[in-house]
Parts: sequence; C-alpha cells; structure tokens
Amino acid sequence: MKAWRRPRAEPAEPVPADTIESLMARLDAAAQVRLGRTLAIRHVNTGSCNGCELELRALSNVLYDLERFGLRFVDTPRHADILLVTGPLTRNLRVALEQAWDATPDPKWVIAVGDCAIDGGLFKESYAVLGGTGLSVPVDLTISGCPPSPTQVLAGLRALLEVNAR
Repeated sequence: MKAWRRPRAEPAEPVPADTIESLMARLDAAAQVRLGRTLAIRHVNTGSCNGCELELRALSNVLYDLERFGLRFVDTPRHADILLVTGPLTRNLRVALEQAWDATPDPKWVIAVGDCAIDGGLFKESYAVLGGTGLSVPVDLTISGCPPSPTQVLAGLRALLEVNAR
C-alpha cells in the first residue's frame, strides 16, 4: 500500500507566451500613460463567501504573476489606485467601503469583482445585504462571474487601463 499519492488536481490551462507578453506590454503602456507608474490595487471584501478572494490570490502565484504586469496589491487604500471590491455590500461593511473610497487618492477606480459585488448576487435577498457595490461608491468596471477566473480579472484590468489611457 502506498502511503503517499500524487494530488489529483486539474492541470493549469496553458497560457501562450506571446499572449502573456502582449498583455504585459499593453498593461504597462496603459498604466504609464495614465499614471506614469505601476498600479497599486487595494482589495476590499464587503462580505463575500471568499470564492473571489481565492481567484484574486491566484493572481499572485507563479502562473499569473500579477507583478510582472506592473500591478500589485497594497495594504492601505492611501497607496492604492484601484479598489477591487468583492462580495455583496452588507450593512456592516458599507461604512468601511466608503472610508476606503475616501482614503484612496485621485485618480482612482473601483472594480466590482464577481456577481455578488455587482448586484448582491446569490445573497441579494438577505436581510444583511444592501445590494451591489454601486449603491455606496461609483463603480468604473464590473467583472462578472461566480467567481471570475484570474484571466477574466486580468482582462478586465487591461480593458480599464486601455479605455482610460485614451
């Protein structure tokens, strides 16, 4: 009997090298045009089930490596350019989101990641949920999915930067 077995995980989808290089160049150029530097992202959880958080954390692993695109997560909204909001807007965390918005310097963007952040998603009928992120702060981009994949989040970030670079 074998005491150790290989994990039965699904293999990662292959990402073509030219796609990654193209995405890197486009993200970097758009960030440089808009801000003249790399972009800092502050994640704000307003009551999610943590499904979106798992996908966001995958952005920092070796497969996606968010920092090679000139994007990084920061610990305070005072250093952020983008607020990445996950989860439905709950009564208890509405004020925290508004405080994060107020603390973020201009220019700033808000991205609602996942169906819950867009309109309350699966939890919108709950007594504790007010709805989506847009009820409290202005939203610049929505990335739908339950949860959206890291690739979808990267594509959304690229689209936001390219539109604002024009």
